[in-house]
Amino acid sequence: MFYQFKNIRPVVHPTSFVHPQAVVTGHVVIGQHCYIGPGAALRGDWGKIVLEDGCNVQENCTIHMFPGVEVVLKEAAHIGHGAIIHGATIGRNCLVGMHAVIMDNVQLGDESIVGALTLIKEGEKIPERSLIVGNPGKIIKKVSDKMIAWKTAGTRLYQALPADCLTSLKPCEPLQTSQEQAPLPEKIYPNLKDFL
Repeated sequence: MFYQFKNIRPVVHPTSFVHPQAVVTGHVVIGQHCYIGPGAALRGDWGKIVLEDGCNVQENCTIHMFPGVEVVLKEAAHIGHGAIIHGATIGRNCLVGMHAVIMDNVQLGDESIVGALTLIKEGEKIPERSLIVGNPGKIIKKVSDKMIAWKTAGTRLYQALPADCLTSLKPCEPLQTSQEQAPLPEKIYPNLKDFL
């Protein structure tokens, strides 16, 4: 659902998909080929939220800020299930793991990976290609080429998902038996090799 706040309405590029059970409020700008999952809350009431092209914000994520702050997810940022981004900047092609918490004024460097359940404290400046884990989060090593290739491949799947959702996702009644289920296509993503 979309809500205007003080006459400011969200902006969503037509190639992006925002699930009907996500809530996007106020000063939010969503670029091209972005995916916003069900249960996500993007609250641009006190400040602005910008998602550059190719970002995904998965189920039950929260993005918010203190008054007057701009939250930016740079190109191809990948925000895992249940993560919280509060007043931070997420660098290009970063991965924020499931249920991680990124606090105010954090600058997460490009191509960094934040482990699941990690807390990055207020004001941290994380260099590019850092692997951060723990509570509080600590940099444990540099992200390798192999790790970033794996992350980029996963994000490409999410960048293809909006088009699939826009053309094939629709409410339905459940079947009563699995025998009624249509068979899965031989390959759901026949060009998966193009992503990996």
